[in-house]
Amino acid sequence: MARADPSDVLDKGAEVVAAVDLPRVPAGTKGRVALVNGLSWVRYWVRFDNGVAVGSVNRSKLATPAEWERRGEGGDEESAGRPGESAADDGAGDGDDGGGVAVNGVVVPAKLIERSKAARARLGA
Repeated sequence: MARADPSDVLDKGAEVVAAVDLPRVPAGTKGRVALVNGLSWVRYWVRFDNGVAVGSVNRSKLATPAEWERRGEGGDEESAGRPGESAADDGAGDGDDGGGVAVNGVVVPAKLIERSKAARARLGA
């Protein structure tokens, strides 16, 4: 299994900026990395300046202040995230399914909530 590029991994306490809109966090909001998880698929827990903590955030959704500044100066969209990875590709499969519910900063798709409701009804729970 390939490991994440160490030069691209953010450290705990690193200053970051939300590169895209996240649940309850608009793009451009500053924050700090609170926790780093994973070896080959590194995810971050970030505490943003607006008081929201978001977990399981992919590197492509975060930018360092320098990357954010370059992006604001007309740099390409990729400069805010990992090279060769689009901001929409985080591996979570969060396509447009008509909404969802945020649980601990992670959006649970509406189709999974409906599936759970149907299963509980079917089992009489």
